Amino acid sequence: MKLDSKVPTGPIEDQWDKHRFELKLVNPANKRKHKVLVVGTGLAGASAAASLAELGYNVEAFCVQDSPRRAHSIAAQGGINAAKNYPNDGDSVWRLFYDTVKGGDFRARESNVYRLAQVSNAIIDQCVAQGVPFAREYGGLLDNRSFGGAQVSRTFYARGQTGQQLLLGAYSALLRQVGAGAVKMFPRREMLDLVVVDGVARGIVCRNLVTGAAEKYWGDAVLLCTGGYGNVFNLSTNANSCNVTAAWRAHKRGAAFANPCFTQIHPTCIPVAGAHQSKLTLMSESLRNDGRIWVPKKKGDARKPQDIPESERDYYLERKYPAFGNLVPRDIASRAAKQMTDDGRGARGGLAVFLDFQDSIKRLGKDKIAEKYGNLFDMYHHITDEDPYQAPMRIYPAVHYAMGGLWVDYNLMTTVPGLFCLGEANFSDHGANRLGASALMQGLADGYFVIPYTLGGYLAGAKLGKVTTDHDAFREAESSVTARTKKLLSSGGKRTPQDFHRQLGKVMWENVGMGRNAKGLKEALSQIPRIREEFWKTVSVTGSGESFNQTLERAGRVADFLEFGELLAKDALLREESCGGHFREEHQTEDGEAKRDDANFSHVAVWEHNGEGQDPARHTEPLTFENVHIAQRNYA
Repeated sequence: MKLDSKVPTGPIEDQWDKHRFELKLVNPANKRKHKVLVVGTGLAGASAAASLAELGYNVEAFCVQDSPRRAHSIAAQGGINAAKNYPNDGDSVWRLFYDTVKGGDFRARESNVYRLAQVSNAIIDQCVAQGVPFAREYGGLLDNRSFGGAQVSRTFYARGQTGQQLLLGAYSALLRQVGAGAVKMFPRREMLDLVVVDGVARGIVCRNLVTGAAEKYWGDAVLLCTGGYGNVFNLSTNANSCNVTAAWRAHKRGAAFANPCFTQIHPTCIPVAGAHQSKLTLMSESLRNDGRIWVPKKKGDARKPQDIPESERDYYLERKYPAFGNLVPRDIASRAAKQMTDDGRGARGGLAVFLDFQDSIKRLGKDKIAEKYGNLFDMYHHITDEDPYQAPMRIYPAVHYAMGGLWVDYNLMTTVPGLFCLGEANFSDHGANRLGASALMQGLADGYFVIPYTLGGYLAGAKLGKVTTDHDAFREAESSVTARTKKLLSSGGKRTPQDFHRQLGKVMWENVGMGRNAKGLKEALSQIPRIREEFWKTVSVTGSGESFNQTLERAGRVADFLEFGELLAKDALLREESCGGHFREEHQTEDGEAKRDDANFSHVAVWEHNGEGQDPARHTEPLTFENVHIAQRNYA
């Protein structure tokens, strides 16, 4: 496998402008001759589909939900970064670029990160033009707040529902094109295979989740915008429908998978409440602007927080990282919380720490805090039956985001020509740790401002023959999907897919979670194949394949997680360093911080599928840092 990142030459500030000029163009009349398939309609997919249709391409968009409005992008609460420098506190495109590279622990491609920072300001302009109701200051100007990993306020927000408002903006642009006939929407479809013709991506096979029918669709290019794989851990902040299936099936058709071990643990989630819980709930990182995190100084102190005097509280983030305090990056805050609870100093004696707003309420008033975070406080109150205006929230880290994903070059194209990957589904911008408020930025940057240029450059230079769904490659892919469905339905066991998902999730969290070591990773690699073998022997999938069947949906996704989880653990075992969200306990400083090995691991780990039952091949893309000085991260 040859990995050509296609990064432009020259000064990093000029690379994107130079590259856009050098890309070939498709004239307006010829755009109408091309059909593009967009899989996933969250922020990346909806913005891409709307933008490409606006340019004149024929777009077919596939949505696993009944409406794009239900995409998991709505769950992103806190905000979206941009380098506008409205607060006049020293921000710039260069500083946003620097913070993102540093926050990712120097494991991201510099050129992609700079482009992300470069187009960030245009995203805000675009969204304001769409009517996104960003918070505003008294004078009417857009407001900003702070997020972890930065000492400037660059995060634009709409209370605690920024993702939902941004998605409604993209959704309105998408529906405008649907109404104009430029986009054809296919809701309740799940992509189950990629169709490759003569080495080029030319279509997909989907399952109609309502009728159960296998459906084939052809196109001149395929865009995967299907989100992350955090649900491989079973319990995560992701919606239950989030999965790895589309990306994994594309991987098995030749698309390389990059850095699967880079998963993010978010520090501010509502703790696990019971063994049969189906997902976890995120409390936005924006709460760390006004909330102070602490634990009791005394081990085993199970008193109510109101009964613990100030002198007996340890505001450990402010103590350990005084320059950033409660706004350290997510990986550092998560590990610090784990250290406190491992030391026996958890909130109320359990697996939690306190997030306390009493100082801010005294300083700003309850009404001001409610104005900023009211919907988040209400959500916490409804879930826990605890009032955060009266007592501190209890929070604990949980799986949240996937920095790894399909490998893409500078054009967002995978190792399969014609297959592009956008948003969280690709690996490109966040390195080993995503800074808060950067996911929305990347999804919209890819959809609104990158793919409209790079897709055109591909189509203008590609020599694509006419293909229909009668082609043998489509028949083979459909046959493969149908055979897998029949195999799931004929297993005849007694265990539910959810039961296997819980079992896999327990293995993953205990051995491949916040703290990883060689022994635990080897244990995971021995257990996962056994669980997978047991799954195919004893899983119970009721109902038929010719109708609405959510058990069958879950079974297919769990089957893919059982394959992907092994690759994730293998990648974590072979990366003998700590960086960002990947923390190997054997590789830490005396202070318990992540210890990178830049001499041996300053690269992207890129995995190639070698066929069923065969070991995957590990390739590398070297990472060079010519603009940001590589150093041990320091937030003290």
